[in-house]
Amino acid sequence: MGGRQVLAARRLLAEALGGELPEHERVLAARSVVAELGSPDRLLELTAELASGEGDPGACARLSYRHVLGFDKLLLIDGGPHHMLRAHLWHAGRGAIGKEDIHNHRSPLASYVVRGRLAMELYAPREGGGIEADRYRESLADGSADWLLEPTGPARLHLTQVAEYAAGSTYALPAHTLHRAWCDTAEPTVTLFLETGNGRREHTDVFTAAGPHPGSVPKVPLDVADYLAELDALAELLRSS
Repeated sequence: MGGRQVLAARRLLAEALGGELPEHERVLAARSVVAELGSPDRLLELTAELASGEGDPGACARLSYRHVLGFDKLLLIDGGPHHMLRAHLWHAGRGAIGKEDIHNHRSPLASYVVRGRLAMELYAPREGGGIEADRYRESLADGSADWLLEPTGPARLHLTQVAEYAAGSTYALPAHTLHRAWCDTAEPTVTLFLETGNGRREHTDVFTAAGPHPGSVPKVPLDVADYLAELDALAELLRSS
């Protein structure tokens, strides 16, 4: 199911990320793939094709939503347990619960900045000094896609790296890497984000210095009409870049 661009993207993802790769090889492969698929012309063609109804809009809409960290998360290609390719549309100044959170992921990831700019900080745990934070164990609720946040006590972190990623930049992170990222410009920022999937952890770690979080945060999916409208708007944004 899908048009020429959808099928080509699925084939590239399967060829690059198929099999049981060690994590460091998976990270490198993901970075290469996301840079190829994230080139503005190719991503525009893929997005426009999906906005016309190609692919599986019903299933992708159910896994697309407004993220609490301040960006719209649009699923483009669902590779099941092996990989998921998403477009992230970041809006400057938007963010609700968790916008200051430091976190890691369930699996290795790679991202390509298509337009705009992201800032990122990397962190590591430490015994004393550094930043005081509350630690949570984040998982997904059974029977729904809501985030569950279980407090696990105080923690201390230290900042290890600060970076800016302009349009044309890529980054890739192993699953356990603690980080936070945000839109670093007044203009909308678009990133192509690839979760590699294999060997996914059952939970992630979330650290916050912004005060207590609720135990559950709802994840509200887009309906199909809104999903297709968001893809169409994204295609128009890419055309104007």
